[in-house]
Amino acid sequence: MPTVSTLLWASLPIILAALIYQVGLTGFILAHITEHIAFKVLRSFFPTTHCYASVKTLSSDITRAECFSVSDGKFSRVFLDDASSDVKSGRSGHVIPGLWDGHGHLIQFGESLHSVNLFGANSMTEVKERLVEYKLGRPEIGTKEQWLRGVGWDQANFEGKWPTASDLEIDDSFKDLFIMLDRVDVHCVWVSKKVLTLLPPSLPDIPGGEIPVEGVFCDNAMDIVLEYYPKPSREQKSKFVKDAMSELNKLGIVGMHDAGVTPGELNLYKELSAGEGWSVRVYAMVECDIRNTFCPDAVQKVATPNGNFHVRSVKLFGDGALGSWGSAMIEPYSDKPSSSGSLLVNATTLSKLTNDWASAGYQVNIHAIGDLANRNAIDAFEAALRALCPHSSPRECQEKHRFRIEHSQIIHPDDQIRMAELGIIPSIQPTHATSDMGYAESRLGLQRTKDEAYRMRSLLSLRPILGSDFPVEPASIFEGMFAAITRRSPRTGLDPNGDKIGWYPEETLTLQEALVGFTVNPAYGAFLEDKAGVIKAGAYADWVVLDEPLESMDPDSLRKATVRETWVGGKRVYQRPDVGGD
Repeated sequence: MPTVSTLLWASLPIILAALIYQVGLTGFILAHITEHIAFKVLRSFFPTTHCYASVKTLSSDITRAECFSVSDGKFSRVFLDDASSDVKSGRSGHVIPGLWDGHGHLIQFGESLHSVNLFGANSMTEVKERLVEYKLGRPEIGTKEQWLRGVGWDQANFEGKWPTASDLEIDDSFKDLFIMLDRVDVHCVWVSKKVLTLLPPSLPDIPGGEIPVEGVFCDNAMDIVLEYYPKPSREQKSKFVKDAMSELNKLGIVGMHDAGVTPGELNLYKELSAGEGWSVRVYAMVECDIRNTFCPDAVQKVATPNGNFHVRSVKLFGDGALGSWGSAMIEPYSDKPSSSGSLLVNATTLSKLTNDWASAGYQVNIHAIGDLANRNAIDAFEAALRALCPHSSPRECQEKHRFRIEHSQIIHPDDQIRMAELGIIPSIQPTHATSDMGYAESRLGLQRTKDEAYRMRSLLSLRPILGSDFPVEPASIFEGMFAAITRRSPRTGLDPNGDKIGWYPEETLTLQEALVGFTVNPAYGAFLEDKAGVIKAGAYADWVVLDEPLESMDPDSLRKATVRETWVGGKRVYQRPDVGGD
């Protein structure tokens, strides 16, 4: 257990009296000094020290420690203790730096906690059973004002057939319900016939979008439905944020990169980040109200003094997702030769947007899954770097701008070389590889999969930022680490062949590399190096307590690991129920 400076707090009245005598405060002022202010002032003068069985710092200053001191929300000292061996042997808990998810969706995650969970549903029958069970006891859900929401379906589990609006008419009680269910990758929505009655009778062709069957809308075509969707209120979004943060803290997550936040949501975040219940640091990527546009007047850069909220980046969207044949490919899909996917923005516009946002001082992050989308992203970045820094090399310029490719999922070998030369940062979700490994080869073919898809070790020199893409994947970083070091499913522990060899095991990372990908690298990718992801003097006092050292866990223990405690800014924001004491 950590040792706390209890003597200080026991001496609080004496210390206060001495301070009052020294500065000559009057009785009137004394009456208005609150306990909260007094404690806050004292904490800034008198650090609190915590000691554990071991502390993994990820800092070059001191790599291994046992204790650290915290003052005003930051680490002020990190050290090996000279206490007796008897004292040290009584300590428990093993500390790692606070974990960061490099790509997630905060409000959507919070909303998913209040929606029907369809992840893992293996048949249409199971989907219907979950919908019926969820609707029981929720008479307010399914109205025009509050649609029934869900996420996680996959047509691959419906014998490869797209679901239709008719499938949602489960019985008479469902025929009049407004239902919208997100596909597992959130790149398609499946809606009920009641929702379709809101739409124009003749639906337009949408560039970068597809309507494969009645009731399913993919990529840009989703906007047709979303125009009529009763968006959550400010109060609901506030609850989604706080509920999401509470769940993330349970997983040891102290910070996340929010991959697409609208101007209105940014204003909400700024307000909430100054109050209670905000327990996860957020690095937000701007997403204009109209996707893939330039809206600098609608947003502003933010860096709150307490480090809770940062805005200095933008997210653009190159293509859709692999599972719905929406990722933009150079060559057609192996299992759908009539299609090469779809670009959500053309290359010329993407390049202009990249240059415009970068010139306005924003880091540019581009969603790219297919190899054509990744090529377009690299082209846009290279052009922007040459224009922004005409008197230095693109690689030197990239150190300043830190352009990123979100997902970096399928990259042509030629473009992998260019990406390395330019220093473009890959933002990778390890569990995407293990979720897609069952069908990726049929989509892409063996050679393209081997040469291009789901690279991790091949991109290691570029400081890959690791994440989960929650709620698309589970938010557990320990599951992400397992996927990265084994290339096996965190759910089953197995590869596609039912073995423990791993899917393309040459792309695995070591445990240390995976940990760096969820700590140090997200900090660098958010311009927060030496402030986040490490335990060192001057950094944010964020840490996670585990029952045993991370490196002592075997892979199966790692994927099932639970957090004992999570601390953010020197305050404990989560303690596992079975853990007692301070």
